[in-house]
Amino acid sequence: MTTYEFTLILQGSLELTEETADRLFEAGCNDGSPGSCGGVLSIDFHRADESLEAAIASAIRDVRCAGFEVERIEMSARTLPISA
Repeated sequence: MTTYEFTLILQGSLELTEETADRLFEAGCNDGSPGSCGGVLSIDFHRADESLEAAIASAIRDVRCAGFEVERIEMSARTLPISA
């Protein structure tokens, strides 16, 4: 399995609280780091799975199980070295 890094941005104007973090953790998001800024709640995931699609799908399922909906998915571009 490969570990994939991505961020889920949750719907609505949400702040991270201890209760919210507990709900996410208990729903299976223990491989994610939740945070909030300006009323936007996000979770940075480092999820191991067979494919990127499977990792994202399982993270979305876990977030929904915690009672939240996903607004969008973000991934950062990585710079790869150029071989000479």
